[in-house]
Amino acid sequence: MATSAAVQTSGRAGMSGAEARLACRSGAIPGSTAGVADGYVQANLAVFPESLADDFRRFAARNPKACPVIGESRPGSRAIPDLGLDLDLATDVPAYRVWRDGAVVAERAEVADLWRDDLVAFAIGCSFSFEAAMAEAGLPLRHVEMGVRVPMYRTTIPCAPAGPFAGPMVVSMRPLTPAQAIRAVEITGRYPAVHGAPVHLARSDLIGIADLGKPDYGDPVRIGPDEIPVFWACGVTPQSVIAAARPAFAITHAPGCMLVTDRLNADFAVDLAPASAMA
Repeated sequence: MATSAAVQTSGRAGMSGAEARLACRSGAIPGSTAGVADGYVQANLAVFPESLADDFRRFAARNPKACPVIGESRPGSRAIPDLGLDLDLATDVPAYRVWRDGAVVAERAEVADLWRDDLVAFAIGCSFSFEAAMAEAGLPLRHVEMGVRVPMYRTTIPCAPAGPFAGPMVVSMRPLTPAQAIRAVEITGRYPAVHGAPVHLARSDLIGIADLGKPDYGDPVRIGPDEIPVFWACGVTPQSVIAAARPAFAITHAPGCMLVTDRLNADFAVDLAPASAMA
C-alpha cells in the first residue's frame, strides 16, 4: 500500500499548483500532498471567526517559526488571490478538520456549507515547500519514499501567547544522517517563510517526545541506525493551540493535507550571507 502510494504521488510531482488544487477539489488527491506539484508553495490552513482573527494574527507574528503566515483572506471570502486565482479555500484542500470548543468534530473533503460571512482564513507556510530543494540536493524524504504522511509531534517547546492562543509547538520530523542534517540546515535555512532551519536535532526526549514511533499527527517512519531525527517547526501548531484555546468554531486542514498555491518555492528563498562575509 505504501509503495503504490509513493509511486502514485511521484507521478503528481509535475503538476502545477492549479492542477493540484483541481485534483484535490475533485477528490483525485484525497490524502497527503507531500511530493505533489514540486516547485509550488504549499500551505497549512487555519480558519477562525473574525472576532478571533486579530489575536491569531498576533500569535502568528510572535511565533514566526511555527506560524509563518503567507496569506490571509478577507472576512467571508473563500479566496486569497495572492496565492492563486482559481483557489477555493473551502474545497481545494484534500481533507479538512472541523473544530468546536477545541475538539475535532468532523473530518471532511470540503467545507463549503460551513463557510460563514465572518470567517477569516490564514495560510501558513509549510515545510513541504522546502522539500523539493532537499530532494534536489539528494537528501532523503522518508515519508515520501514510504508513501505516508510526515510524522508530527507535540513538544514541550512553548509558543509565545496572544489572547486566548497559547500552547506547545508542533514539529515535523525527517530522519537524516548527521552529514545530511548539516546540509539540510543550510538548505532549509534559506526558506524562513516556510519554517526555515530545524529547531532541534537528535535527542527527542529533550523536547518532550517520548516515542518517535507514536507521532501525534501523521505516520511513523523508519529511522536507520546511522540516522538521527531532525525536527522542524510545523504549521500544525495552530491545531495544538486550538485544542488548548477551545474556540467555539474553527476549520483547519487535516495534517499532511495542504493547500497547493500558485506561488513558487523560489519566490520564498533568501540568500544567506556566509559567516566570513558577516565578520
